[in-house]
Amino acid sequence: QVQLVESGGGLVQAGGSLRLSCAASGRIFGIKDMGWYRQAPGNERELVAAITSGGITNYADSVKGRFTISRDNAKNTVYLQMNSLKPEDTAVYYCYRDGIYSKYWGQGTQVTVSS
Repeated sequence: QVQLVESGGGLVQAGGSLRLSCAASGRIFGIKDMGWYRQAPGNERELVAAITSGGITNYADSVKGRFTISRDNAKNTVYLQMNSLKPEDTAVYYCYRDGIYSKYWGQGTQVTVSS
């Protein structure tokens, strides 16, 4: 099994910044695609950002230019730098790591942006 532990969430004012981290451990073989989803109350889970094993990144239109995803393969860790945060960014953020047949998920970290 693979375990993912997220950290870095919290409460911030609009315009502020947060940096999320997600460390993978356990039965890790090779470098896999990783990324972040988020889910706000009453909404479906949506992809925020993803990074391939080769470092290619992809972002939701709503966060382009404000969020940056990166990874440290030596630490099996993915990061999400979130700048210029908006109240609509408020959600539980979940990191994932691709497995052979499905994704592994973290437990989620709450991000709340006050106006």
